[in-house]
Amino acid sequence: MVKEKKTASQSGASRDPMDFLPLTPAMFHILLALADRERHGYRIMQEVEERTEGSVHLGPGTLYGSIKRMLSDGLVEESGERPDPEMDDERRRYYRLTDFGYRVATAEAERLARLVKSARSKKLLHEFREVTR
Repeated sequence: MVKEKKTASQSGASRDPMDFLPLTPAMFHILLALADRERHGYRIMQEVEERTEGSVHLGPGTLYGSIKRMLSDGLVEESGERPDPEMDDERRRYYRLTDFGYRVATAEAERLARLVKSARSKKLLHEFREVTR
């Protein structure tokens, strides 16, 4: 199989991450889940629920709709690498961040950090505290 080389515009080298901001919450959660390693769809959903202590649940429609868009935008890519076949379902598709996806996730995290800083300056937040339900 011949793999085409991506051009700079396809790979994201010449694209500005700011053009993709703000991300939807679902997209940002997916990028966060993929920031440290590749994962399959169901594991992405689990990671988001665990990281948010159950306050965010991505349903399959939201997850796969977002992944489809992110694949098209070059933020994530399907991984050809697989864990041990005896320990994995061959139907699973694994996803990972592209370099451009990492840059977009970083830009969004920085944007959100600036918002939090503004909220603190307006005395809406003092220090991190857990919100009780």
